[in-house]
Amino acid sequence: MKIVGLTGGIGSGKTTVASMFNDLGVPVFIADVEAKKLMATSKVIKRQLNELFGQQAYLENDLNKPYIANAIFNDKTLLEKMNTIIHPKVASHFKKWIKKQSGPYVINEAAILFENNSYKQYDVIITVTAPKTLKLERLLKRDETTLEKIEAIMKNQWTDEEKIRLSHYVIVNSDLEKTREQVVKIHQQIIDNQ
Repeated sequence: MKIVGLTGGIGSGKTTVASMFNDLGVPVFIADVEAKKLMATSKVIKRQLNELFGQQAYLENDLNKPYIANAIFNDKTLLEKMNTIIHPKVASHFKKWIKKQSGPYVINEAAILFENNSYKQYDVIITVTAPKTLKLERLLKRDETTLEKIEAIMKNQWTDEEKIRLSHYVIVNSDLEKTREQVVKIHQQIIDNQ
């Protein structure tokens, strides 16, 4: 079974593309969803995040997302430290998840495959891109945030050009029907290249 990494910058539409692969019967692991589950349920992670961010990291047992987002926005080293707490545990859950799957390939949808150097573990890398104006439009609709914060997140991620250089496939996600056509074509190519 091949292991495919699906990545792209914030607002590129990774989750939409992942859903399209899932509609084709491909098992999809969403790293961000798993990270959120672990931050909500793991006592070890909660303790480590409280140590890193202070007791305000959790309010009434729920992750204080605005507080953490603001802290990370103001101190990039906090993001790196948080990632070292969460990412190994997400990776461990992914490895356990793979063992329960079947089919020609599985997908791990993760925003920072390149930034955390995990891209080398995958048989195939697919990068999802979209024009910057469309990414910004999507994010301003989806998230309760500011343009300044979105730009800061984008600065912390590799550019599309950097990701494309190391990818096997690129999906331009600016029109849903064309995106679906690209997904079907790539799906077939991955199956044919077993």
